[in-house]
Amino acid sequence: MTRRERRFQRQFQALERLIPQLRGPISRLRRNSWFPIRFPLALLLTFGGLFWFLPVLGLWMLPAGLLLLAVDLPQLRGPISMLIIRGRRTGQRWVRRWRDWRSAGR
Repeated sequence: MTRRERRFQRQFQALERLIPQLRGPISRLRRNSWFPIRFPLALLLTFGGLFWFLPVLGLWMLPAGLLLLAVDLPQLRGPISMLIIRGRRTGQRWVRRWRDWRSAGR
């Protein structure tokens, strides 16, 4: 397993710790036997994310689709891992600022 693949696997584990409800579905979808379902689902989510401005679809679909595509396409694992890392750091920064803002207001 290359360094890029190990980092990708660690990001999946971090997402599972961050949102425990996703642990079951994520581990199931990552199995090789789920490829016939995972790949079309990833394409649909990615394509649907491009139409985020429509009422039913949302921007959340794009990263979810790219994450599922990265399971099957090794070329995407590095960039998707970096996006996950940046997203988690940005989220942590926002939470920290929000907590500081709330505690300063009291």
